Amino acid sequence: MSSGVVQKRRHCEQCRRPVSVCLCPYLKQLHSPVKLIIWQDPTEARHPLSTAPLLHKSMVGSRLVVADTLQPEDILLSDDLAATALLYPFTHKLPLSDTGRSNIKHLLILDGTWRKVRRLLHINPWLNELSHIAITPEQPSKYAIRSSRQSDGLSTIEAGVSALQWLDPSQNYQPVLTVLNKMVEIQQGFGHKG
Repeated sequence: MSSGVVQKRRHCEQCRRPVSVCLCPYLKQLHSPVKLIIWQDPTEARHPLSTAPLLHKSMVGSRLVVADTLQPEDILLSDDLAATALLYPFTHKLPLSDTGRSNIKHLLILDGTWRKVRRLLHINPWLNELSHIAITPEQPSKYAIRSSRQSDGLSTIEAGVSALQWLDPSQNYQPVLTVLNKMVEIQQGFGHKG
């Protein structure tokens, strides 16, 4: 006979995932000379398979901000705009060059679907003035558990690793992707594709 009480699944304090699928043993924490700031769309923040929190937990000293609108001073020192690069493939101006990357001290990544990210850009027009980095994936995304309308789309953690690697070629950022690979493996074991 059922008591009608639903047991809540216990969640890991660190990765916020159910304890049975905790990803903490697979998180590889790295330091970077570039300060990483991840700006997450509020609806994306509710998605259980978002990779932004994993990227945030992997990069020591990074920030994860959830908001619709922000001003530069909300996430940066006002004089840091010139030293900030946005990870986004703008078409109205050229991306940062190899010589320009050494001036970048902050990397800003917008997290969400392409539609959600374009919305953040629209309602926060100051973002369009930032220098930007455009990543050309060398291989297809390994994020097989969520679909993208962009054939060359990457998850936030993959894009972040690529951008950090480009900004700081002296360090290998690939170990950060271990946690993504494990999350995909776990979800595929459940037959999940979304």
